[in-house]
Amino acid sequence: MRQLLLRPGAEELSYEIRGIVKKARQIEALGYGMTWENIGDPIQKSNRIPDWMKSIIAELLKEDQTYGYADSKGVLETRRFLADLNNEKGGAQISAEDVLFFNGLGDAIAKLYQFLVPTARIIGPSPAYSTHSSAEAAHANAAPITYKLDPDNQWLPDMEDLYLKVKYNPSIVGILIINPDNPTGMVYPKEILEGFVRIAEEFKLLLIADEIYQNITYNGIKAVALAEVIGNRPAISLKGISKEFPWPGARCGWMEFYNREASEEFSKLCQTLENAKMIEVCSTILPQLSIPRIMSHPAYFSYRGRANAQIGKRSEWMREILGEIDGIKFNPTQGAFYNTIVFEEGRLSENQFLPIEDQKLKDLLDSWLTEPNMPLDKRFVYYLLAAERICVVPISSFCSDLRGFRVTLLEENEDVFKDTFTRLGKAIQSYLNS
Repeated sequence: MRQLLLRPGAEELSYEIRGIVKKARQIEALGYGMTWENIGDPIQKSNRIPDWMKSIIAELLKEDQTYGYADSKGVLETRRFLADLNNEKGGAQISAEDVLFFNGLGDAIAKLYQFLVPTARIIGPSPAYSTHSSAEAAHANAAPITYKLDPDNQWLPDMEDLYLKVKYNPSIVGILIINPDNPTGMVYPKEILEGFVRIAEEFKLLLIADEIYQNITYNGIKAVALAEVIGNRPAISLKGISKEFPWPGARCGWMEFYNREASEEFSKLCQTLENAKMIEVCSTILPQLSIPRIMSHPAYFSYRGRANAQIGKRSEWMREILGEIDGIKFNPTQGAFYNTIVFEEGRLSENQFLPIEDQKLKDLLDSWLTEPNMPLDKRFVYYLLAAERICVVPISSFCSDLRGFRVTLLEENEDVFKDTFTRLGKAIQSYLNS
C-alpha cells in the first residue's frame, strides 16, 4: 500500500473466545460433534425463554412505535425505569438523563475507549475480559495495563499490586472493575469495592464497573453495586440484558453515569459519548421497549432466582468433579456463569499429550502446534479439542501470565454437564501425567 493503513496498537484487537471456534469447526468438518464451552451464550446451551417473556416481545411487535427510531439516548420510559432501579439501592442517585443506550456492551466499551486520549490509561483486572483489554490496548497503542486477580485468594484482586501500579504510573486515569467477574466467576465483597473507591479518591481516578452479571449470583452470594459505595466519585456502570434475560442477540446494553458533575473532564466525556450516539441516531428499540415490561413482570424475579439456583447447582457439581484434581487451582464460582481453572506453576511442559487415535485429527492438531511461541495452556486446549472435542478458552488469551482455561456453567442437561466435566477432569489428569 502507498501508506500504512493501521495505526500502532490495532493489532491488539483479538478475541480468542471466538477465534478458537475456527479450530473447532475444522474438527466438526471431519464428522465429529463438539461440546462448546468457549462462550457465554445461554441460548446455545438450550436455555428456554419463558412463554410470558416471549409474549411480551410478540405484543411489542404489534406496536407501530417498535419499528421507528428511539430517542438518541434511548427510550425515555426505559431510562426512567432503570434510573429508578438504581436509585432504590440508596447509593449514587441518577436520572433518565444519566442513562445512555448502545447496541450491546461491546459497542459501549468501544465507544468509551475511542474518545480517550491515547495517554489516558484504564487499568483493568488480569485475567482480563478480551473486549475490554483489547479496546484499551488499541486506543493506547500499547499493551494493556492490569492488576492481578489472585487464584490463591478466591480470585480476589491484589489491592497492593493495584495501588502501586496506580501510584507509580501517572498515565492511569481510571480503574476497571468487572463484578461479578468474567472470566473467573468471582464476586467482589463490599470491602473490596470500598478499597477501589479509596484508591480512586486518593489519585482522582474515574471508576468503570462492568456489571452485566450483577443479578447472576448464587449459593448465598449477592453482588454489591458500585453505585452503593461510590460516594461522590465520577463513575460509569456498564449493564445489559444479554446474559440476564437472556437475550444476547438483542445487542442491548447501556451506561449509567454517576456524579457526572463531580469532574469537568468526566462531564465532557459523558457529553461526548452522548453526542456520538446522536450521530448514529439511536440504538435498537425493540429490546429497550421490552425492559420495563419484562423486569416488572410478576414472574421475573422468581424466574431469575430459579435460573441462578440452577447455575449454583452446576457450580457445586463442577467443584465435586474438578475440585480435588492434583496440579490445578480450582475456585468455586460465585457469580456470572464461568470458571477459570489454572494449572499449578511448573506442571505444564511441551512434551505432554493426550492420545488421539484418528490420524486425520492428529494431522490437524500437528498443524496447529506449529504456531510460534505458543503458550502451554493453549497447547493443552488444542489437545483437548482434538482428543475430547471440548472447546474451552486458554487463560493466556485473557491478558494473563497464568496458564489455564475458562469454561462455562451453562449446560442445562445434567447428564451432559457431568459427562463433559468428568471427561475434562480425566483429560487434565492424563495430560499432566503423560
